[in-house]
Amino acid sequence: MVFDRLRGAPAPDQSVGFTIAVLALGAKMAKADGTVTRDEVTAFRRIFTFPDGEEDHAAHVFNLARQDVAGFDAYARKIARLFNPDGHRICADDHHVLVDILEALFQIALADGSYHPGEDAFLTHVADEFGLDERCFNIVRSRLVEGAPRDPYDVLGLPRDASKADARKAWKALVRDSHPDVMQARGVPPEAMQLAMRRMQLINEAWAAINTREAA
Repeated sequence: MVFDRLRGAPAPDQSVGFTIAVLALGAKMAKADGTVTRDEVTAFRRIFTFPDGEEDHAAHVFNLARQDVAGFDAYARKIARLFNPDGHRICADDHHVLVDILEALFQIALADGSYHPGEDAFLTHVADEFGLDERCFNIVRSRLVEGAPRDPYDVLGLPRDASKADARKAWKALVRDSHPDVMQARGVPPEAMQLAMRRMQLINEAWAAINTREAA
């Protein structure tokens, strides 16, 4: 995900504020477990890129914001107002830009090899500010966090009473959407393809679990 893509939706006079808000939110995400590691900073730089000449300014904003997590909710609300001004609850599988940002924040949280309770609380709050309900958050988390509670229907974004035919349809759609060519078109950088590959693995595992369960 790159800023050029994310900034395409807001009006031009809002794009600078949006960029600063995402910068600050990403920096505060790195601080959510108490320590900002080099791996987290590297992950941020790989996910979010900047136009030539703006790197120093971006680094300055990042370094200021990462001192503590205070005020992160205000930045989350600012971003939400640009993409979800009415506060509607958004489905994870709509691939709304807010879900893309949430997934990027998860990647920063996981960059140091662990998932801290403070990071979980931070991301839960951000998801709520974005307008993502609890189930939507759980779907995103189950696809990205090793050992997170995971229901195959959640992974496919389906209700528990969904039919096998509906599960198969959802699985096929998600597999198509997770194809590397599609991910590249959405602006996901090459370094983040591993995230997409893990998501694909979980999607396939979810379908296999439902298929096996129905067959039994």
